[in-house]
Amino acid sequence: MSTLSRPRRSVLYMPGSNARALEKGRTLACDALIMDLEDAVAPDAKEQAREQIVSALAEGGYGQREILVRTNGLDTPWGYQDIVAAATSGAHGILLPKVESADTIHQVERIMDAAGAPADQAIWCMMETPLGILNAQEIASASPRVGGFVMGTSDLAKDLHAHHTRARVPMQTSLSLCLLAARAYGLAIVDGVHLDLADDEGFAFSCEQGLEMGFDGKTLIHPKTVAKANEVFGPSADDVEWAKKMIEAFEAAQAEGKGVVVVDGKLVENLHIVEAKRLVALSDLIGQLEADLAA
Repeated sequence: MSTLSRPRRSVLYMPGSNARALEKGRTLACDALIMDLEDAVAPDAKEQAREQIVSALAEGGYGQREILVRTNGLDTPWGYQDIVAAATSGAHGILLPKVESADTIHQVERIMDAAGAPADQAIWCMMETPLGILNAQEIASASPRVGGFVMGTSDLAKDLHAHHTRARVPMQTSLSLCLLAARAYGLAIVDGVHLDLADDEGFAFSCEQGLEMGFDGKTLIHPKTVAKANEVFGPSADDVEWAKKMIEAFEAAQAEGKGVVVVDGKLVENLHIVEAKRLVALSDLIGQLEADLAA
């Protein structure tokens, strides 16, 4: 499955210290799992959580879901061993907390290489501090291993002394800067969590806002939010039908030597076809994931 086109509509955090959660993750309809060793794990459970994640990944059963392991920082007693363990765990990527510079990427890359990490194992970055946001371009371009950004809006709001508002106005500059950097360097990027699990309407609004801004999907803290995230960030049947109609009409126009075509009164040119093909490919990959889950 292509790294850039892989569905990431719903990316669910799973505490590594909770063996039942790691087991349940095999049955959930989320596109990706973040097996967490950092915020969701108490200090006295860090090493046990690491062992449980490695064991769960060795056992398998997660199908085509993308698996990231969020490690502790290298400035903690657990960070180095977390990276060493994750490097050969079979996870698709290692998610680093509070990344603020390219130096962190380079240091982790050396650890991964020494530990025998496969060449296609990605480094993902939590973007959750003011300095990290300001250095988003430097971080995005630090290494071919960098695969994506995860917005850490809770920590960011704390550092900014900002309020959690429905429209997330205090977050807009940070979200946009990271989106620009991610797209400039061909990275995936997923939106931050919605903290109020009782606020279904607010969660849906946050998903719609993230989709409109350009995020690939949303990070989640509870399985009950998976279905809505999948619905919002996934292309609808009407979207896919329209995309295919544009592609067919444009290819017919090209065969006649034309560079543009009008479809149902709308001007269609190559830039629209690039996005239409991306959407159709995404829909196909989502279908594969859903078939894999149902099997």
